Formats: sequence, C-alpha cells, structure tokens
Amino acid sequence: MTLTSFGPANRIKRSAETHPLTWRLRDDGEAVWLDEYQAKNGYAAARKAFADMAQDDIVQTVKDSGLKGRGGAGFPTGVKWGLMPKDESINIRYLLCNADEMEPNTWKDRMLMEQLPHLLIEGMLISARALKTYRGYIFLRGEYTTAARHLNRAVEEAKAAGLLGKNILGSGFDFELFVHTGAGRYICGEETALINSLEGRRANPRSKPPFPAAVGVWGKPTCVNNVETLCNVPAIIADGVDWYKSLAREGSEDMGTKLMGFSGKVKNPGLWELPFGVTGRELFEDYAGGMRDGYKLKCWQPGGAGTGFLLPEHLDAQMYAGGIAKVGTRMGTGLAMAVDDSINMVSLLRNMEQFFARESCGFCTPCRDGLPWSVKLLMAIENGQGQPGDIETLLGLVGFLGPGKTFCAHAPGAVEPLGSAIKYFRPEFEAGIAPVSAAVPPLARPIVVGA
Repeated sequence: MTLTSFGPANRIKRSAETHPLTWRLRDDGEAVWLDEYQAKNGYAAARKAFADMAQDDIVQTVKDSGLKGRGGAGFPTGVKWGLMPKDESINIRYLLCNADEMEPNTWKDRMLMEQLPHLLIEGMLISARALKTYRGYIFLRGEYTTAARHLNRAVEEAKAAGLLGKNILGSGFDFELFVHTGAGRYICGEETALINSLEGRRANPRSKPPFPAAVGVWGKPTCVNNVETLCNVPAIIADGVDWYKSLAREGSEDMGTKLMGFSGKVKNPGLWELPFGVTGRELFEDYAGGMRDGYKLKCWQPGGAGTGFLLPEHLDAQMYAGGIAKVGTRMGTGLAMAVDDSINMVSLLRNMEQFFARESCGFCTPCRDGLPWSVKLLMAIENGQGQPGDIETLLGLVGFLGPGKTFCAHAPGAVEPLGSAIKYFRPEFEAGIAPVSAAVPPLARPIVVGA
C-alpha cells in the first residue's frame, strides 16, 4: 500500500499551490522533521497568525474558507470554532485532535502523522491561538505506534524551538501539547466518547446538548477536530481564502483538497491528495488503475466501511459530500474500497457487522442488541440456513438503527452498508434462505418498520 500523493507512474507534480497537505512529503517516505519542515516554509503560517492576525480573525478566515471536518461528518470547521465561548474569564479551554482512525479501509491520518507530524502540530498551534486554548491533546489510535513515536519526537522538537510551551513566539500565549494513545476502541472516534476516554472513563458517547464547546474535557470548553482538518489550517492562513476555494473542481460544494484513496483488488492501491469534485471514475481508473487482471468491479464504498455500497455506474459521481449524496450514500472519509466479482456480499456484510457489533459501546438498546441480531441472521443466511422473513428482519433492523434512532451515529453507519447491499444484491441474500420444508422455527417475528 503506497502512502503517497503520487498517481500512476509518478505523473503528479505536487506543489504548494495545488497540494497544500502533501507537497512537503519526501519521496523516500521518511518523516519530515523540524529543520526540513521549516526549510519548506513550515511554521510560517503560525508566525503570520501570531504576529499579524487577531484571534477572532483566524476563526473568521477558517469559516470563510469553507473548510469542513475531514473525519467523516463534514461539519463546517469555522462554525464549530465559533461555538467556543467568548467569555474571556474562562481561562481553561482544551483543543483535542481526533486521531483515533479506526474506520476500516481508512489510513489517511496515519500518513500525515507518520510523515508530516509538524504539519499537524502547526495546525493545532494556530487553532489553539484562535480558540484561546492553553492545552491540547492528540488522541491517537493505540495501534499507530510509529505515528506516536514520530509525534512525540516532533512535539519535543517544537518545544525546543520555542513553538510550544510558554510565551510562544514572544506573544505571551502559552500552549502545551500531549500525545495520548487510546486502548483501541472504534467508538472513541465519536468526539464525546473520546472525551470520556481521555478523562479515564468508559468510552460511551455523551448526551448532547451540552456540546463539548460548552462542557467538554473535565467540564471545560473543548473543541475536537480531525487530523486532516487541522492540517488544512496552515495553508488557509498562509495563502488565503480565495486561493483555498479555487482548489476545488467546478460543481463541488466542498472547498479545498481531500486525501482520497482506493483499496481492494485494484492495480495501484494508494492515497492521493485531490481536489474536491473529481469523479469516482477518475479516482478508480486514473489513480487506482482499475481492477487487477482477472477481476471485475462488482461494487464500491466511497469512504470507509460505514458508507453504503455503490455500483460501477455510480463512478461518475463527483467526490464531495453532496455529489455522493446524489447517488444515495455519504462521502465518509473519502477512502474508497473496490469489491470484486469473486466476493459474496452476504459474507462481506457478516464480517462488517461483526466488527460493528463488537465495537458498540453497548449504551443504547437498538445498537447493543440490534447489531448482534443482524450478525446472527447473516451467519445463518451465509450458511444456507436462513429462514423466510430473515431478509425483511434485516431491513427492519436497518430502519430501527437508522439516523436519529440511536444515541450516536455508530449504529446508523453500521447498517448503511447492509441496507445498500440488500438493495443491490438481494438475490445473494435470498440464495441463503433454506427451503420452507427445511426451515427451523423462526428466531423471532419479522420486524416491520412502522408497525
């Protein structure tokens, strides 16, 4: 798997004008440390933000840029920043970087943290200045041991250079930054579950409101942003709103660039920084190289395991939130997965739902009981022992675990691929239903949504 922004045959020329996230990457894949990062204009944006911009102006610039969260939800970053309290008497505030990247088929944040750790630190430094936060935490997926090592080294380099700690750049502003490794739970990607885990509590999502901007870590105002989101901040501050907006393709409602990728049995699996608005077909054919010889594309997911399946004819959709919504699912993390024609969809969904069922925090009944129920039904269908009504039961679970039906977005994301798989590949599910004469008594009456 290539963790680069190059296309096939290295034909893509990266530059600061077109690839704000990845132009500093080394061709050998090694990390860019402080001296090299500063030689490549690193921390120039931070110096500009500290010397020439008021804190509220930084917030407004990010808001005007149209930057949205890159973790999957796509909430406008400047709007989220604007929710932090204005009261100057509140002198304890926190900035959290959500680096708990556990979405299957997604590895974009890993590349940034392993190869460009100072880009994340600079993004957090500027953000902390804007939000008046005195302490920050990078909540890192525990399995990312290389990223943890590189981030900790980069933090020490920044401290030694006076870019973290007390009186940063002679401004009188103090900011401490810590790397905190998690214990390996998918649910920690939900921001309030992350906050609970950071506090040493069980990683359950919290009821909202109050939102973290009002009551976050240890009851104090807190802003939580994704790794890739924060890494966009330095370029926006350095080069301006108009330039940033110009990077996206015509027709895209999302601004800037996005780390996108393709995994599966494609010829050139990898990760690339591309403008919002490229089509899925460009990503699949021009960058991933299409399917390997002997395989045919059956379907694909546009942004991680929690997004719905799409068919080959949907590849012409533009890769931005609204473009993918037009064909029936979500952009998610923007890292797509190709499913080849040798894969049985029932087995694939059983594997996915087992993961999501295991990673549920168990707080709310629909998620705690509904996801394991879907696994049992899928296992029966996979083994040819499904019962009449099982597919209807699965569709009922998709409805009952959908958006707004559970405490957080874990369950809706878990059942979205299930619903789309039944929609497009129902005969594969029907093939696992045993003949009536061989069927055993049903596990439960089928669920009928709205009954």
